[in-house]
Order: sequence, then C-alpha cells, then structure tokens
Amino acid sequence: MGASIRFLGAADTVTGSRHLVESEGTRVLVDCGLFQGYKVLRARNRQPFPVAPATIDAVVLTHAHLDHSGHLPALVRDGFAGRILATPGTIELAAILLADSAYLMEEEARHAASRHWSRHAEPRPLYTSEDVRRTMARFEPLDFHEQRRIAPGVDARLVHAGHILGAAQARLDVGGATVHVTGDLGRADDPLMRPPEPLEATDVLVVESTYGDRAHPTGDPERQLGDVIRRVARRGGVVLIPAFAVGRTETVLLHLSRLADRGELPDVPIYLNSPMAVDAAEIYEQHPEEHRLGHEELERMYRLARRVTTVDDSKLLNLRGGPLVIISASGMLTGGRILHHLEAYGSDPRNAIVLTGFQAGGTRGAALQGGERSLRLFGHDLPIRAEVATIESMSAHADAEQLLAWMRTAPEAPGMTWVVHGEAHAADTLRARIRRELGWRARVPEHGQVAALEPAPARAAPMPDAVAAIDASI
Repeated sequence: MGASIRFLGAADTVTGSRHLVESEGTRVLVDCGLFQGYKVLRARNRQPFPVAPATIDAVVLTHAHLDHSGHLPALVRDGFAGRILATPGTIELAAILLADSAYLMEEEARHAASRHWSRHAEPRPLYTSEDVRRTMARFEPLDFHEQRRIAPGVDARLVHAGHILGAAQARLDVGGATVHVTGDLGRADDPLMRPPEPLEATDVLVVESTYGDRAHPTGDPERQLGDVIRRVARRGGVVLIPAFAVGRTETVLLHLSRLADRGELPDVPIYLNSPMAVDAAEIYEQHPEEHRLGHEELERMYRLARRVTTVDDSKLLNLRGGPLVIISASGMLTGGRILHHLEAYGSDPRNAIVLTGFQAGGTRGAALQGGERSLRLFGHDLPIRAEVATIESMSAHADAEQLLAWMRTAPEAPGMTWVVHGEAHAADTLRARIRRELGWRARVPEHGQVAALEPAPARAAPMPDAVAAIDASI
C-alpha cells in the first residue's frame, strides 16, 4: 500500500481529532486532540496511542482548541520526539490552553483525592504541567502559505481557516498525492474572524462536519443575549455564560460591548473569570491581520469586563450574588471554573445559564440543552432550576450551507472526501449532501479506518457501480 491516512479520532464523534498520514515508513500526525463527552470516548484518552509515539516523525496542528491539541502532552510524555508544526498564533494560544488544561487536570485530581469522590484510590491527571513544558519545546512555527518539507517525502502548507486566531487548514503533499485537512472551518459571516480561504484542488479532502446537519439560526445573537441579561437582571439574578476561553469568549465580549455602546445593556457588573482569556487578549492584538477588529474595538471589548485571575477572587464571585454576568470556561461545562459557579448559582430559578455554541454529546452542556435538569458535579447530583438559554447563532463553525458553499470553491472535485469531526447524524447528512449536490465521492470513516491517498490520476476514476448505487439511494 502506498500513502495512506488512518483516522484515529473525530471519526465517530466531534472530538479527538487525530489523522495519521503514512508513506514509505514516514508518519505525520495532523492534530492530536482530547476526546470529550461520553465516558466511552473519554476513556480513549487513557488508552495507549494506536501507534508508538516515537515512530511519528512530525505533528501538524491546525489550531489550539483542546479537541485538536489537548493530547499532545501525553504524546510527548509517551515518546514522541519530533517537531510540532503550527502557525505562530496557534503556538501562542496552545501555550496558554495546554498549560491551563494540565493545571485543571492536576487540580481536579487533588480535589477528587481530598473529597474522596473519585472511584480511584489515587486519582492522577492525564498529564502534568511538566509534560506541557516539554511539549511546548517541540513546537516550530510554520507561517501561513509557507511550503516546507516536514518529514521525509512529506511537504506541508497551512492556509487560513477562520474559526479562531491562528486556525489553519493543513495541506500535505505525500506519496504523489495531496491531502487537505480542514481542521475547524470558520464562517464567512463571523463578526470576529476573517473567512476561511477557498479550497484548492486536492486529491483527498478531510472536512469537518460539526454543523453538517443544520443551518445556523438567522436570529440576531446580540439581541438574544441582551434579552436574557435584561430579563435576569430585573429579577436580581446571575447570568452564567460558559465560553471557550479562546474564540467564543472574544465573540461574547464583542457582542456585549456593542450592546453597551448602543445603551442596550443594563448596568450590571460583568466578570471574565478565565486567566486564559485574559492572556489571549494580547495575542489578538499581535495578529490584527487574522481578525476584523481594530485596536479601539478590542480595547473597548476587554475593558467592559472585570478580569478575575486568582482562585480566591473566583471563589468570592460565588458569594456575591446578582445581578451580575460571569463568563468562564469551559464552553461545554466539561471542566474549569464555570463548574464552581454552576454549583453556586445553578439551583436558583432567578439565574440563567446561556449556552453559546456547539455542545458535544455526553457533556453537561449537551445534557442541559437536551432538557436535563440535574447534573453530576463533584461527586453529587446538582438540581438545575436556573433558566437555560441557547444562542446557536454565535457558533464559530461553518454550518452545512457554508461548508457546501466553501467546497464549491474548489476548481475540481477531490478524488475522495472524508467527512469527520461530527456526531453520526451530522457527518452522514453532510456526506449525503456532498454526494447528491456536488456529485463527489464521500465517506464517513470508522474509528481506526485506514484509507489510501490516491494521486491525481485516480481523481477522475468513476466509482464502482455497487458503491455508486448504494450512494445514490441515500
């Protein structure tokens, strides 16, 4: 078998992005993310990596979100000694996100041990702060549009993906074929980030499908956010906004600052309780070419919120009471300081929890979005009586229509399109639309599946009759 791609993650779920490209003894991994959500998925984080980490020559990281980067420290700890290639913005954000991830894992292990709510006698973090330090030493910047030989017989180039600062689409030339991995694609109409670059000709396309079965609502997210805050403020409540510290937090702050500029925000204190988000502000200032905001708007945006950095100040917020707004990570309620705020305020009907983006199956955010009103938290069940609101139009992912519009920018059809990074229904719905509306060959890979990377001559080859008949019927 010549060059191939092995789907080691994000093949049956949204999270855990890991795509292994192999050719003539060379191995390059595109992304190395954490699995999140259901227990059966999270258990994969603790399992030995499917190939020996020491046999991987290089890693290409599309962006810094933990479902794409969060397993890197474990990979390095277990023997990976190659380079990790990423854009400068991604490296800067990864330093913040991975350090915070390790800190939270270590803190959770200590908390579980002291409160005896873990099933393990000696709870251990998946990795440590020292593992992160060693991982960051392996990073090497790869500028947008720079073509570089990153391993024997493998060239890489990164192009803009939108989504968050530093996010890239990865293009690898290997074994006479080109594979294009989207990572997470941003929206053409995103208020913060610039749109993704068009799709160039490629032999194999690996495309995300987070919103592959839906279109973003057309409602105005600023109006929706303002309505919730005004409603809760009138009853003296607390608005909790779980938000990813990089990307979503900036979008939330942008909408809040614009509401404030128009006089549509009540006079209530807003707290940004995320040291990561505080650090990320400076990085956005350093990369103005990637986003739509000028210096003055960035300053107004961050000036609006009172920043909380210490653990003691975070604890004091839980005693303060409303009216107030708290923005804190993580965005799907999988961990972080937001859980302590949820424990303090989630049971009071005067309060509200505002979900601002995709909630992966098996997460607390998805449970709330699905109507659950009791969450398992720190070893006990917490009744949720607070109002729960969802503002899906704030997502930083392209929806199904935008994904298809982006694919239509390709000068010719890929030889094969693999649909990843989506729940089963979303991925298969997008696959069917790609086949039906674009006439492209498309598949949803199974976890662990290996597929050939066929060079350009195979691109024009017709599908086998049996396969075409099956596809046409779906």
